[in-house]
Amino acid sequence: MKKQIIIIVVLLVTGLTQAQSNFEKGMSKAFELWQADKTDEAENMFERIAKAEPKEWLPNYYIAQINSLKSWTEKDATVLKAQLDKAQQHLDEAMLKSENNAEILVMQAQVLTNWVAFDGMTYGMKYGAKIPELYNKALAIDATNPRAALGKAEWAMGSAKYFGKDTAPYCKEVEASIELFNTFKPESRLHPNWGKERAVAVAKNCKA
Repeated sequence: MKKQIIIIVVLLVTGLTQAQSNFEKGMSKAFELWQADKTDEAENMFERIAKAEPKEWLPNYYIAQINSLKSWTEKDATVLKAQLDKAQQHLDEAMLKSENNAEILVMQAQVLTNWVAFDGMTYGMKYGAKIPELYNKALAIDATNPRAALGKAEWAMGSAKYFGKDTAPYCKEVEASIELFNTFKPESRLHPNWGKERAVAVAKNCKA
C-alpha cells in the first residue's frame, strides 16, 4: 500500500512538473515571437496557452497588453474598438483567475488610458477618475509595484499639463518609481517586469 501511494504521488508530481514545464515553454516561445516583432503570432500563442491553462492569468494579461500597445498607433476607430474590447475581455478573465492583483489593475488602467488617448472628449469624463483610482488600488495591494507608481505619476503629470499646472511634483514621483524598478523582483521570469525604460525616458524629459 505504501509503495502504491509513493508511486501515485510521484506520478502526480511528475504530471504537475510536466504541465508547468509545458506552460513555461509555451510562454517562453510566445515571448520570443513578440520580441521578434511577430506580435500576431505571439498573441495567438498566448491565446492557445490561455485555453490550455484555464487557471493561469498571465496569458490573458499579455493578450490584453498586446492589444493595448497596438491601440496606441491605431487611427481606425473600428479596429481600435476591437483591440480594446479584446483587451478588456482578457482582463476580465484574468481578474476572475487572480483577484486583487496589482499587475492586472495597472493593465486595466492602461487600457482605459488608451480610450482616453483616442478620444479625450468622449472618454476623459468617463474614465478620468477611474484611472488614478486603479493605480491607487494597485499601490494599496503592493506599494512597491513600480508600474503602478509610474502609471499614477504619468497620469497625474498628463492631467497637470492639460490644466496648465506644475508637473515638477510628478517628475519626482517618476524618479521614485525608477528606484522601485531598481529593486523590483518579479515573482518569476514570466511575470510582468516592464516599464523601467519608459520611466527613465519620462524622467529625462522632465529635466529637458
